[in-house]
Amino acid sequence: MIFDRVKRFLLMLEGAERDGPVAFSPGQAVTGRVVLELAAPTRLGALSLRAMGAACVHWTESRSAGSSTAYTQSYSDQVEFLNHRDTLLAPPDNGEVTVLQAGRHEFPFTFQLPETLATSFEGKHGNVRYWVKAKLRRPWATVKKVKKEFTVIEPIDINTPALLAPQAGAKEKLARAWYCNRGQVSVTAKIDRKGYTPGEVIPIFAEIDNCTSRAVVPKAAIIQTQTFIARSTKKQKKSVVTSMVGDSIAAGKREVWHGRALKIPPVGPSILQCRIIQVEYSLKVCVDIPGTSKLLLELPLVIGTIPLHPFGSRTSSVSSQYSVNLEWLSSIPEQPEAPPEYSAVVSGSDAEQSLAPPCRSDLGSILEGPFFAYIQEFRFRPPPLYSEVDPNPTSDHIRPRCMTC
Repeated sequence: MIFDRVKRFLLMLEGAERDGPVAFSPGQAVTGRVVLELAAPTRLGALSLRAMGAACVHWTESRSAGSSTAYTQSYSDQVEFLNHRDTLLAPPDNGEVTVLQAGRHEFPFTFQLPETLATSFEGKHGNVRYWVKAKLRRPWATVKKVKKEFTVIEPIDINTPALLAPQAGAKEKLARAWYCNRGQVSVTAKIDRKGYTPGEVIPIFAEIDNCTSRAVVPKAAIIQTQTFIARSTKKQKKSVVTSMVGDSIAAGKREVWHGRALKIPPVGPSILQCRIIQVEYSLKVCVDIPGTSKLLLELPLVIGTIPLHPFGSRTSSVSSQYSVNLEWLSSIPEQPEAPPEYSAVVSGSDAEQSLAPPCRSDLGSILEGPFFAYIQEFRFRPPPLYSEVDPNPTSDHIRPRCMTC
């Protein structure tokens, strides 16, 4: 048995808990270290590091070229997002090998993620994966490898005008059975906005009119659509994320949803910018009509990562720079207090003093300046008493003026 001097060969990323995954955002720096524990002095060739990230799709379809001929068509494509190489331990320039003593050795590394990356994803016909791999080369020994995957989450801020816009639609369907017209079913639905985050509740406002002769059942569901693209061909997979069933609507009746709640479970965010993989969501309101196909109304959704700001109209970048303190609102009394009486604020002596003309000696140099004037203060003067007698009557010896002169 050959004695292996390498006891441990690990790759660790900062921020990861034990062996769990660690998540990063595009443009963020990834920092970690390669740990090497040796049981005895060991000759090493090189220690290299490579970080990779790519989206891959692959599926096959059966084709028929005649009654007796069939073949399988393969579709695949790949988009590379990240390709970083680094050498943590290089061999000496003289061609010899490096000898490390027994014990623990750590080799730190760091690299920058690109600004544009797709969110990590695992689907039926494709995936988006990111990983870091280290290789240890030794003379006369097999290459040791260690690999560590990490998650990338592309930030999607729902505090944008496009994702805060309400979504609404209407559909109607004529129910037929054996060429007989059984009436019409119509549905109108609306949601407050287009963008939501996992854990939020979508209030659905809908109106369903059942003008048929049979009862119908309304339903609502969140649908995830995975689209894989290769060689100008698309492959889709749809799945129900969550759903709810409404009350049965009798014939000739109308049902109104005043914000029927539908909670979003923990799901991955939308992927909209990748060329070969797209993950989209939609809210579907359908009505099961006996004897005919369903009536479907679809409203687009975007599942983001940055939740709604409390004020709704501001983006997260603005909300992080400015904050408004609303604690003072709680101190305002419900009923305002009555203003105080005039006599309670100003005494008789103060009123007489404020109404008396000022002495010239008290003004000093105020009147000397060309641009200064003394203005008597009237804030304590009480308002005049109401009287129906004109305080300035017209004199009898003054002839009235003719308005036509």
